[in-house]
Amino acid sequence: MKIISLNVGLPRLVRDRDREEVLTGIFKSPVPGPVMLRRLNLDGDRQADLEVHGGRDKAVYAYASEHYDFWRKEFPKMELPWGMFGENFTTEGLREDSTNIGDQFRIGEALVAVTQPRMPCFKLAIRFGRDDIVKRFLASGRSGIYFAVLEQGLVDTGDKIERVHEDENRITVADINRIIVHASDNVALLRRAASLEKLAPSMRDHFAHQLQLMEG
Repeated sequence: MKIISLNVGLPRLVRDRDREEVLTGIFKSPVPGPVMLRRLNLDGDRQADLEVHGGRDKAVYAYASEHYDFWRKEFPKMELPWGMFGENFTTEGLREDSTNIGDQFRIGEALVAVTQPRMPCFKLAIRFGRDDIVKRFLASGRSGIYFAVLEQGLVDTGDKIERVHEDENRITVADINRIIVHASDNVALLRRAASLEKLAPSMRDHFAHQLQLMEG
């Protein structure tokens, strides 16, 4: 597993088709490394709305380069450069179905821990210029992976992504994606996720609320 592109971007004002100007940090572009990965983001990168983006549990976002092949088939006329999904790391070999919540990885000098999948918002639709991308993104299961930064350090294109700790609960990012889309079909898994300490608190609380509603 390795990084094949480092991508950063500062918030910018863009005009949505159905809204006024929106401030968004989803526009990321590849940059030469090395780049310092800090507790809240990469140097040169920022999030616009800190209530729903960024923070310690979503300090850095990775998206698999292998997923781009799927999306190029879905949107054959669209140019899809690295960073198109707002990811900081475009990766090779790091997949949702083989990565557990709580797994820790050494990337360059930094140490990171998996916290949750990406939940898309309307800003992904702005980036793609398509209203249907959010629904299709969720349905695809190709969510990408958010990390918390345990140890700061320099990261660079080509750096290996080395798993140094595998979480004992064995709940994958793909498992969480299945709960998000089909909670009622995965009640046992939902119950486990709602008590998973390594899962980002906001998502854990959301699952606990879902369970409460389902169980009366």
